[in-house]
Amino acid sequence: MAGMRAVVFAYHSVGARGLRTLLAAGVDVALVFTHADDPAETIWFDSVAEVAAEHDIAVELVDWALSDAQLRRVVELAPDYVFSFYFRRMLPASVLDAARIAALNMHGSLLPKYRGRAPVNWAVLHGERETGATLHLMQAKPDAGDIVAQQAVPILPDDTAREVFDKVTVAAEIALAGVLPALLRGEVPRRRNALELGSYFGGRRPEDGRIDWAQPAARVYDLIRAVAPPYPGAFFERGGRRLIVARARPARAALAATLPADSGVGLHVRGGAALARCGDGGTLHLQQVWDSTEPGVALRIERLEELAEEQP
Repeated sequence: MAGMRAVVFAYHSVGARGLRTLLAAGVDVALVFTHADDPAETIWFDSVAEVAAEHDIAVELVDWALSDAQLRRVVELAPDYVFSFYFRRMLPASVLDAARIAALNMHGSLLPKYRGRAPVNWAVLHGERETGATLHLMQAKPDAGDIVAQQAVPILPDDTAREVFDKVTVAAEIALAGVLPALLRGEVPRRRNALELGSYFGGRRPEDGRIDWAQPAARVYDLIRAVAPPYPGAFFERGGRRLIVARARPARAALAATLPADSGVGLHVRGGAALARCGDGGTLHLQQVWDSTEPGVALRIERLEELAEEQP
């Protein structure tokens, strides 16, 4: 199908990579919708607007909702496909209906698992050993349409959410590139998205990163990995300060053995290492801890030792 026309709604690294993949395949991207970066958010990901500018593609910015003028413009363009790649807003029915062939969304999980917000973070938090990217048909209910293409990636035991997100970005490219030849022919392969086999998850807030040291060590470690910087970080409070655990590992047996068996849960310093005893007796090695007032600056072990001696 020569000259396939698309309108793209995209943000974040998956959005930038998805847009590049379409352009590399010769898709005529008539218009790109994206978001302005939030100055209150740490911007560690690629810019869709910059990719569009490189290719002289018109860009429209969207905040909470598309304007009436923007909706009319999509309809007037009469695209063959509408693509949504990590766009942060649900698209109205009028936009989905404007696609002559299909409206497709890229989601950062292996649907039907981890539908909804922050799928990578939730997968790491729950100790999953695999996730991926899914291209699916859009409908009114989020992440519920038939699956068009899917690509899995492993989650290693020490992967942080950022590391997994980088893998998912590549998985999204592979999934999209693999199905594009069919889409270019006007064919949309599809299989049922079995919603009963998965769950829906909401967004996460920075406060959700609060550590409860009474939890098992594996669960605490998964939380640390799931929200490690550039996400807001897992935290605990000591000495009137909020401390962010930026990097940790399960403590090696010899290091864990330096803690007496009757050590209480929470922060301890032994042999020049910051350790945390958890509710099941497991021990984590806190390799980098930040004061929330100075993110990015690791606290010296001497300061951690002082804080460990104070009452929590």
